[in-house]
Amino acid sequence: MAKKSAINKNARREKLVAKYATKRAALKAQAYDKSLSEDDRWLAALQLAALPRNGAKTRLRNRCEVTGRPRGYYRKFKMSRIALRELGSAGKVPGIVKSSW
Repeated sequence: MAKKSAINKNARREKLVAKYATKRAALKAQAYDKSLSEDDRWLAALQLAALPRNGAKTRLRNRCEVTGRPRGYYRKFKMSRIALRELGSAGKVPGIVKSSW
């Protein structure tokens, strides 16, 4: 099980990303729009930089929903490799069957 503080920090970041997603997208579009004047683009870049850093999507970390483990994460199942193996062997993940040969 991962540290509760790390899991909670990532959850707070998810809320900030959702809150600032539209604002960040609009400012990014303005900052990269070549049809606008240089001053307007610069102003948009400054406003983008003034937003909270944790509001950026790249600051998020994929974590296992079962254990909170940040590594060995399968996106399709939203689980780490360890949790996927345990739950898959127990038959609790739809579509996953134990295999041996």
